[in-house]
Amino acid sequence: MTAYLDHTPALLTPIWLVPQADADGFAQRLPEGLRALAQSWARTSSFRGEPGRVLLIPSVNGGLGCVLLGLGTRASLADVAPYDVAGLPERLPSGAYQFADVLSPKGATTVALGWGLGSYRYERYKSSSGRPPMAQLVFSAGADSAEVRRLVEADALCRDLINTPAVDLTPADLAQAVAKVGAQSGARVRVVVGDDLLTQGFPLIHAVGRAAAVAPRLIDLTWGNQGPQITIIGKGVCFDSGGLDLKPAAGMALMKKDMGGGACALSLSQLIMAARLPVRLRLLIPAVENSVSAAAMRPGDVIKSRKGLTVEVNNTDAEGRLVLADALAYADEERPDLIIDLATLTGAARVALGAEVPALFANSVTLSTEIMQASRLSCDPLWELPLYGGYEDELSSKVADLSNVSASSFAGAIVGALFLKRFVSETTQWAHLDLYAWNPKERAGRAVGAEMQAVRALWQMLRTRYKAL
Repeated sequence: MTAYLDHTPALLTPIWLVPQADADGFAQRLPEGLRALAQSWARTSSFRGEPGRVLLIPSVNGGLGCVLLGLGTRASLADVAPYDVAGLPERLPSGAYQFADVLSPKGATTVALGWGLGSYRYERYKSSSGRPPMAQLVFSAGADSAEVRRLVEADALCRDLINTPAVDLTPADLAQAVAKVGAQSGARVRVVVGDDLLTQGFPLIHAVGRAAAVAPRLIDLTWGNQGPQITIIGKGVCFDSGGLDLKPAAGMALMKKDMGGGACALSLSQLIMAARLPVRLRLLIPAVENSVSAAAMRPGDVIKSRKGLTVEVNNTDAEGRLVLADALAYADEERPDLIIDLATLTGAARVALGAEVPALFANSVTLSTEIMQASRLSCDPLWELPLYGGYEDELSSKVADLSNVSASSFAGAIVGALFLKRFVSETTQWAHLDLYAWNPKERAGRAVGAEMQAVRALWQMLRTRYKAL
């Protein structure tokens, strides 16, 4: 059952948005037949437009007349954000609904997007959910329904992949998911597997994944024949045990989500292809499991990377930056117009910014400004952290060109980004997103589980930058 209806049914319940500042006057926007009853019901229920509060207003014949949704301190309907309305599909009775307020095209698109994001359910392993069918929405006038559907489909793809346990999402399964998305748009997909990684120049990816039962691989999707070259890279660690520097049980519990960067990268690529953005796209996902066996890389090992830099592995649990390093070096050889990598890279970024705000690093002020502006427009939060060169010496090694970790516990997110920066020397526009890809707490429209992060912001930036080409 989809979140949206393509037709207008005979029975359609209107939803009215009520900021707290309009708690006394909202009824004037309602049809005359509902006005007095809604105002009286709101007064009796002490409804004052509190954020996220839902009030069901009966009709005169005992049915559902309309729905009021509180927007809290939003100054006006023009300020509505997707997650203001995302809790509605789960909270409303089954049926068809439509936002009844006169909204701008942007506002109509925003509320429709919020509805779709809130309609997501992950029930792959449930024999029966026992839940009634979810409420469905009819698009309001002016809504960009095609864009909304693309974003909601990308979100569902991303969250499905992240939510899937590692037993059913191995590096081979992730490659199949990329191939399926690519086939929908006529993309070409090449996969370098196992020892071929060594012969084709990806020793760090091989070293991280060689201990696992399922061979490591580099997934390489290309699409488009003209326009600027964009390369998107996603960390695809399908499960991270920590390697020989083994994680404790609590630290391993969510490690099925360590391929969240790869899922976000694939979703962003799907958006680019589905919208036919006039660019040449390359998607690279180094897909591995960081496992423990006799073949596992060891602390103290020195590995020569694709770029030629030797890396001393001082912590096998800092594996994400290793697989990204080879992928970044490979991408950088083409000198594309733009490289974007997405990764669940450091706990330090979460300590600094929490679960909801990915960290942005960029080697270009122009690029970081564009991304942050897009973040605000798309209601997809990001926060920029500096590529502070003063911490470069934290990556020094006595036996190799650099270490994969710092001996210090300070500035872990910055040090991780600086490590990656060493593998991008030719491309003048590169952005690194350090994200969590998970909702750790239950909120309206956002269940505990996978979360697509940074994708809407990056898509907003890309479509703004390249739509006129």
